[in-house]
Amino acid sequence: MNVGTWRMGRGTNTLAFVLAAPAVVVFGAFWLLPMARLAVFAAGGQLGWAAYLAVVTHPRYLESLISTVVLSAAVTAATLAIGGIAGVFLSRHRFPGHGLLVGMLTLPMAFPGVVVGFLVILLAGRQGLIGLLAQALGAGKLVFAYSMTGLFLGYLYFSIPRVLLTIMAAAEKLDPALEEAARSLGASPRQILQDVLIPGLKPALISAGALCFATSMGAFGTAFTLATRISVLPMTIYTEFTLFADMAIAAAMSLVLGAVTWLVLALARNATGAGVAAAA
Repeated sequence: MNVGTWRMGRGTNTLAFVLAAPAVVVFGAFWLLPMARLAVFAAGGQLGWAAYLAVVTHPRYLESLISTVVLSAAVTAATLAIGGIAGVFLSRHRFPGHGLLVGMLTLPMAFPGVVVGFLVILLAGRQGLIGLLAQALGAGKLVFAYSMTGLFLGYLYFSIPRVLLTIMAAAEKLDPALEEAARSLGASPRQILQDVLIPGLKPALISAGALCFATSMGAFGTAFTLATRISVLPMTIYTEFTLFADMAIAAAMSLVLGAVTWLVLALARNATGAGVAAAA
């Protein structure tokens, strides 16, 4: 290696270090140090490191964790079904008002969780539209906004736009000739869906599903608005450090919540071979 090549390589390494330094500083200051502090703080309570074990053994904490995972999985499945079908349809068909319809379907992305919760209350609360209609029809007053059903609808409301846009982008990249070839060979619509569309959309479905699951796991605003009879992990964490002042357990539950979400994102990344961004 001559002197010129050595100096060029050294200059490249120096430039790479300078460019990477801000990212390293931000990562350390705003992620690594807070996470380390949170982990140590969780072990500083009365239970010590057993606080992490308490999260998965204490009946109330475990029920909250299971409820959150089941709810997030149900929201993810429903969102993929609705967003997947709508996304493929909207990507393949153009009609008057197409852009307006897409804009309306993605409008929930502009609303914070508290607003979404309020909309669910207006729909299925004590004075909600569904309850008033049911009462007018003689079926009694139907109120479910303050239950897991109401929270499911709220999560579904703000999850569909994210999946819809992801599936639309992926479906537009699929070659329509593959479907035409399958159709010309006598494949039924079900076979085309099973053998052409779903395999082609699989990476997008996995990525969108992982983000939907992660968002549902950590969503707080909607749960806080509808929290009359709801036990999900974000609300349990909030209750622990506000009502019971048990900061150590709250910290331990926060890390368990983050670990479950990270695991799902990591599995999605490995399954798709692509990066899956963390949900906001």
